[in-house]
Parts: sequence; C-alpha cells; structure tokens
Amino acid sequence: MKERQDAWTEENDLLLAETVLRHVREGSTQLNAFEEVGDELNRTSAACGFRWNAVVRHQYEKALQLAKKQRKQRMRALGQEQGKKKLLYKPPTPTLDEMAKPVSLQETYTPVAVTNTDEQLSLDHVIQYLQSLTHKTDNLHALQHENESLRQENEELKRKNQELEVQVQKLEANATTIQEDYETLMQIMNRARKFVLFDDEDRAATTFKMDRNGNLEKMAE
Repeated sequence: MKERQDAWTEENDLLLAETVLRHVREGSTQLNAFEEVGDELNRTSAACGFRWNAVVRHQYEKALQLAKKQRKQRMRALGQEQGKKKLLYKPPTPTLDEMAKPVSLQETYTPVAVTNTDEQLSLDHVIQYLQSLTHKTDNLHALQHENESLRQENEELKRKNQELEVQVQKLEANATTIQEDYETLMQIMNRARKFVLFDDEDRAATTFKMDRNGNLEKMAE
C-alpha cells in the first residue's frame, strides 16, 4: 500500500507538471501521468489527479495547450490517427515475494482521501461555493414567489378600486336624484301650506247668529 505524504512541495508540483506535459505531448493520457507520479511520490493516482486539477494546472494552462498542439503535430507526422492514445508508462511488475505476500482487505480497498491541507481547503471552497449557489437559487425562488404574490395582490386591489369607483358614481347619482325629489317635495308642501292659510282666512270671515230656537244660521255677507 502506498504511503502518501501530508504536503506537496514545489518539487512535487514541478514533477507532476513535467510528467503530465510529457505524456500529453507524446500522445499518452493524463491518467498514465498520474500513475507514474503516484509511484514516484508514493501517492495514489487520485491524489495526483486532484492536485493537478485543483492547483497545478492553473499555472501551466498555456504549456498544456502547447503540449496538445505538439501532440497533434506528432500524430500527423507519424501518420497515426488523431486522438489515438499510446501507453508510455507501465506500472512496475511485482516480484514473486510481493505476489506471494497475503493481501488484507484494507490494502485491497484504499479510500480516496485528500490529506493535503491545500487540497482540503480547495475542496471546502468548492463545497461552500456550491452551497452559496443553492442558497442564492432558493432566495431567487422566494423572491419570484413574493413578486408573483404582490402582483396578484395589486391586481386584486385594482379590481376592488374599480368596483368602488362604480359604487361612488351610483351613490352620487342617487344623491342628485334625492336632492331633486326633496326640492320638489318642499315645493309641493309650500303650496299646500298656502292653500290651508287661504282656507282658514275664508272660514274666519264667515259669521253666524243664533235664532230664537237656539239654532245657528250663517249670516249673509
């Protein structure tokens, strides 16, 4: 079982970069490069691959693109099919003693774990970034839902406002009609009051006298 170190040095990063670029230039795969560096540094190929993608590759992006161009030119020169892979690294063949050595379950299954502090921090940053995206997405959905609720509430208020305006117009029209009816009624009552006064005056002007038998009779005007 390979024993992995706790920290990557500049020499380790340089070895990883040179090995990956060489494999790419010569038509091999990055996985073969990770295997070779892992055997050299007593690390797993997964740890080498994580270190390359998380840290080292960003520093050698231009060199990687140049290596890919050189690989295409080399493939054309050799008359090989573009994109064909060539195995450049062969893992060391175990000796008879190693083959005869019993293998425990722990040795056959080695979980891929990040032991480097920088790698762990990078992974934590990725997780935090994804969590922040999820939080922003939830906030966006909440804002969209709130916006839709406010829009519907605004539409409902507009509808009620229109209904109230119609009712106000009806009330104003009814008030005008009532005012006109009231004025007409007052005119009728004034006329009736005048007729009553005239009738009382006529009655007051009539005189009566009593005859010998005690009966009242209207006197001639």
